Parts: sequence; structure tokens; C-alpha cells
Amino acid sequence: YRNDASGRPPQGAWECWSVLSALAAATSRVELGSLVTATSFRNPALLAKMADTIDEISGGRLILGLGAGWNEAEYRMFGYPFDHRVDRFAEAFTIISGLLSDGAIDFEGQYYSARECELRPRGPRPGGPPIMVGSRGPRMLRLTLPSVPIWNGWLCDATSYPEAYPALVEPVDDACREVGRDPGTLEHTVSISVDPSGKREFPEHWYLQDDLSAARPLSGSPEEIAAGIRGFGAQGVSHLQIYPIPPTLATIEALVPIIEEARQAAPDEDEGR
Repeated sequence: YRNDASGRPPQGAWECWSVLSALAAATSRVELGSLVTATSFRNPALLAKMADTIDEISGGRLILGLGAGWNEAEYRMFGYPFDHRVDRFAEAFTIISGLLSDGAIDFEGQYYSARECELRPRGPRPGGPPIMVGSRGPRMLRLTLPSVPIWNGWLCDATSYPEAYPALVEPVDDACREVGRDPGTLEHTVSISVDPSGKREFPEHWYLQDDLSAARPLSGSPEEIAAGIRGFGAQGVSHLQIYPIPPTLATIEALVPIIEEARQAAPDEDEGR
């Protein structure tokens, strides 16, 4: 992440799929995934193979988050093409979803090809890990909503309170209806930021992307934060991804009683989530 005008040094992250493979081996309950993998960073058939492999290592705990990408600085530095991102995504999505669901595909496109391609061996789930799309763009939704099981909305650097959810999800539900799908058949997930300390100590790279003056992480007492989490569930959100503010071990430990409080009102909730 780079913004020379800010006067702050560039920031980066470890490579996602290397970390996911380590987490798959080192954990046993939590679901794992990407928010989200830009399909143009890797050959799509190879990405499907990687996903099936990590699903095997984790015993079926991977959620494959996919998107078209956005951070042009990364594309430029690593030499990835930034043009026709949605067209490229459409072809990549065809290959990835076809390989994971059917185990084989024969495809020739303008940007990608996978001729007589097969996934062998297969991971623990016959249809592969579920695909989650992270987009609100009309064209991306039209491409993916006919088949993807999971959608993800992003509120981490915006208002992470339940009242922000209806406006976030409305165009997605509308797009479901446009492609002939009942919105209730799509799993709705949301990424929020939670700030138990209330000090707004955002990660450095966020300042290189956005004006954070209007950012509202979910804050307050453990009971108040737990009530906010339950407020998303009451609106049909089945899965929350929590970004701890600041992203430190101390914040994660502070989240423990909050999650326990939230679960007391929802005892049947999957403990891995």
C-alpha cells in the first residue's frame, strides 16, 4: 500500500496463501479464507489447485474469497495486468468454479485457458471449498450470484454498526432477484472492525488508502459490542469476520469475553465462527 502524498512509508502484508497453508496445519476449528483473493494475481487453474489442497490440509475449513482486485500499486510492482479486470475475473471465475465443482474443465478464453484440465487428487469436499464473492459492483454480481453460495460485505473502515448493514446489502439482494435467485439462498457475511479500547489505533496501511475520519469501529463495553454483533445476526448475517483494532494479540484477547457474551444469546452458533 503506497500513498506518497501522505508522507507515510509504504506498507505491506505477508503472502496470503502461504499464511493460509500454515494456519490450516496449525489450527483445528476455525474456518479459514481470503478477503479476498484477486484472481488476476495467479493462474486460475493453479489457484483452484491451491484451494483444494489447503481444504485438504485443513480438513474442509477453507472459504475461497474471490474478487477482481483494486490496488493498482500492487499490480504495477509485481507486473500483473490491471486492464479489463472484470473481463479477466469472468474467465478466471469460470475456470476456478468449474474445476472446484466438477473436478475438470476444458476452457479457452481471451486471457486464460485450461485445456482438458483436471484436479487430482480431490480435497475432502466433492464440490470443493465454497466460493465467497466480495463485491457490490453490478457486473460482478451478475457474473457470480447465479452460482456462488456466499457473499461478503466490507464495513471495516466505515461504520461497523448494525444500522449500516441494510444499505450495504440492498443492491446485493436486488441483484439476486435480477438473476432469478431468492436472496435468502445466499449466505450473507460481513467484515467489521471492533475496537474494545475505543482508542481508534488503526493499522498503518489503512491511512494509505482512506480518510478514516468517518470510520466507526464497533466499540463500547463488552456487553455493548456483543449486542452490536447480535444486531447483525438479527438481520440475517450468518458469519462475521472481525478485524481487531488495533490488530494485536492484546486486542484478540480482549475479544474473548465479547464473543462469549455474544454467543450466550446464540448457543447454537457454530463455535468455529
